[in-house]
Amino acid sequence: MKIFAAAGVYAAPSDGKPNDWTEHLSAADLSLGTYSIPAGGADDQGPHTEDEIYVVQSGRATLVTDSGTAPVGPGSVIYVPAGETHRFTEVTENLALIVVFAPPYGSRS
Repeated sequence: MKIFAAAGVYAAPSDGKPNDWTEHLSAADLSLGTYSIPAGGADDQGPHTEDEIYVVQSGRATLVTDSGTAPVGPGSVIYVPAGETHRFTEVTENLALIVVFAPPYGSRS
């Protein structure tokens, strides 16, 4: 068992980066991390080769995907299938997301 106390806690980007990604776990079948975007910040991610679950811990934004657009806030749980283009826009409050990838992030080329 592992407990990840820092998962989902907002972390301000450093070194002029537009957002922050912190990986907490990479196991054989999944990985876990926290993705943080400051209010007014940019989401510069591209589509991933793994399925992805986001759980919004804090903040508000709009999620734009190939399959639709929706406002998200604390408690929102979002599934994005592998290969789908997606981006958080209109970040009005510091956004902190728990992210689960299956299989682990970067494991498919």
